[in-house]
Formats: sequence, C-alpha cells, structure tokens
Amino acid sequence: MQRLELLALCLRKLRGLSKVRIIDASFLWTEPHSRRIKVKITVQQEAFEGAIIQQTFEVEFVVASQQCPDCAKSYTANVWRASVQVRQKVPHKRTFLHLEQLMLKHGAHKEAINIKEVHDGIDFFFSQRNHAEKFVDFLNSSVPVRVKKSQELISMDIHTSKKSYKFTYSAELVPICRDDLVALPLKLAKSIGNMSPISLCYRVGTSINLIDPNNLQTADVPTAIYWRAPFTNLADVKELVEFIVLDIEPLGPSNGRFTLAECTVARASDLGVNDKTYFCRTHLGSVLHAGDSVMGYQLTGTNFNNAQFDDIENSSTYSSQIPDVLLVKKHYARKRKPKSRSWKLKRMNKDEGDLLPKKADQARMDADYEMFLRDVEEDPELRQTLALYKAQQRQKQADEMSMVTTEDSGDDEVPRIDVEDLLEDMEEMNINEQI
Repeated sequence: MQRLELLALCLRKLRGLSKVRIIDASFLWTEPHSRRIKVKITVQQEAFEGAIIQQTFEVEFVVASQQCPDCAKSYTANVWRASVQVRQKVPHKRTFLHLEQLMLKHGAHKEAINIKEVHDGIDFFFSQRNHAEKFVDFLNSSVPVRVKKSQELISMDIHTSKKSYKFTYSAELVPICRDDLVALPLKLAKSIGNMSPISLCYRVGTSINLIDPNNLQTADVPTAIYWRAPFTNLADVKELVEFIVLDIEPLGPSNGRFTLAECTVARASDLGVNDKTYFCRTHLGSVLHAGDSVMGYQLTGTNFNNAQFDDIENSSTYSSQIPDVLLVKKHYARKRKPKSRSWKLKRMNKDEGDLLPKKADQARMDADYEMFLRDVEEDPELRQTLALYKAQQRQKQADEMSMVTTEDSGDDEVPRIDVEDLLEDMEEMNINEQI
C-alpha cells in the first residue's frame, strides 16, 4: 500500500510539469518562431505483482535564451569596474590609427566590454581591474605613454567593511608623431649624444626616434626622459610644403635605409614664378632623383611660436646650424582612386557616443586615414608591424582598373604591396576562427 501511495505522489508531481523551460537549447529544432516543443511522456510502474499502473500526459518545453553574467554586464550601463582613457593632444589621428592596428593584430582590446571614442582619444571599459592593467601593460610596450591611476569608492558594506571601487587609468601619449619637426631643449640635445636640436621624428615606437638630416645622427628619447623635459613639435605633416628636386649628389655615408646627400630644391609653387632655390642636406639620398617631388618643411621666413626654437636662434653654437629647408619624404603623384587598393586594414568597433562627426569632421577623419594608408604603402618597416588583408571583393575590379589606367595614371612609382604579404580575411570568406 505504501508503494502505491508513493507512485501516486510522483504522478501528481509530473502532472504539474505542464511547461518546462530549456535554457539555450539551440540544438533542438522547433517550428519557426514558436520556440516550443511538446513531448508525450508515459509513466509506468508495477504496483503489485501482476498489477501495473500507467499514465500518459504531455509536457510542453519552452526554449528560452539567457545571457551569462559577463555578457549581461557588457550590455548594461555603468557596470564596468576599470577604464583606460587613452589621450593624445595632436590635430590628427595617425598615432591612434597605428595603435588601433597594433591592438587588432595582438588582440589587446578583446577583453574590453565597451570602446568609446571621445575628444582627443578613446576610452576602454573593462569588467575586471586586471584586464585594464593588462591593457595598460600593452600600451607601455607599444607606444611612449604616461599612465596615472585613480580610484573611486562606489559602495561599502558597513557590516563586513567590504568596499567596491572603480579604477581609472589615464594614459597620455607623447604629442610627437612620425614626420614631425622638433626643436629639442638644448640641455636634452646635449644629453642624448650632442644631437642637433633641430631634428626630424622618423619613427615613434616605445620611444621617440629622431634623426639629424645633416649628418644622419640618430637618437632615442625614452618616455621617462621626455616627460622630465617635455617639448612640443615645431610643425606637423599638415604644414609640409612640396618641393621639386633640381639636383642631388649622394655623399656616401649611410645609416640603415638613410643615405646622406646634398640637394638643391625649389618650391613647386615657385616654378615659373621666380628662380628661388634652396640648398640643403638630406637623409633621402637613396630614394630621391632629379625631377622628383619631395615634401619638406621650410624654416626660412617662418615664425615659430616656440620657446625651444627661440633658444636655438639665440644660441651662438646652434643658430648657424638652422637649415633653410628640411626634407621629410618623397612625394608620389597619385591619380588612381584609393578604391583600387588590393589590400585593406580591419577597423575596431567603437561607440561614437555623442561625438557623431559633422561633415567637415568626417572629411578630416577620412583624410587622416588616407594619409595613414599611404604611410603603410611607403614604409616597409611600418607594414611589418601590422596585419594587412586581401580585399578579395575588390581584387578583380582593382586588377581591371590597373590594366586600364596604368598607361596614363602617372603613379607607376607608387610603392606596391606584394600580394604574398597579405593575409586572407576569414570573415569575408565566411570562415569562423575557432580559439
């Protein structure tokens, strides 16, 4: 009798299971949009010898989606526990574009639950403090940056004295970029090998790399030394002037990819107007030839509102060493549209927030990105640090356009990127990478 009562109790409990929730059962097939499965269940038990009790009923299963705690946090505001605010006070985004590519190549941003673009930089939000610290370590190993840490108390349990904080890391990049003209403080110039105070920044890695085009002397300014005696640039790439090479004579000395040469140039805008020419030394002796166009800074007749430059002009040692023109890089005549590129770079998904770009701002951002792409094409050393992908959908169009426009394009000297150096875009091929 007791066995029969237990069986009846079990049957009553089963009848209460009219609907059962199944979490994330995507492996089960259901009618489109119904997300319901009906199953007929038969319960059978031998109550006594030769006596069997049986009951049949239906159970309806409802497929329900549910987020894990980490995913739920990523879609909920104000749940971050640490943020990294990356800033650089420069009028263009070339450094951030380079940093973005480094993050994509090494996956440094994957643990961020939100990435928001703000004025002069980008904010990265993390659910855990150690994720933010790991990201800060990546910044320190990639770019010259100064990091300050702060914390804010958001809650405290008065019974257990347990406190909860939000941590903020302010990362400020040095305001010196590739191809910038700089005037070093005289004391700093002497301390880094008696470097000429008028120098050119040819690369920015974990330190600022400078070169003196007059003698190919190079020097590095580490981050710690820079912030001890900070300085700003005299001019940036927005102020470059186009010159035409009238004559060039290599002098022999070289330093890596740089070759010293004496050069006579004239402003492109002065041709046919006057006979004004400039004589200078340059580090571009291996790439420049008579008739080439080259971009450079004109120092003669230019007023710089810069304390370091004033000190150089008033110095009896360095005032006579200020060049009339400082050449920066060869200029390639490009008539082909940017869409003809057979390669591409991936971009990071960012939240623009309230900074929806105006039409003028969007044009400036597009110009900065185009300038960065040209840097990638022209600098093999820069390309080696990035991940370049084949633009497969445009490859055929690009090849056809190249065949049609090669004869009259006028940009045959523009550096080409070897297809063998490009990676296959797995997303474009509809292939998901499994980690």
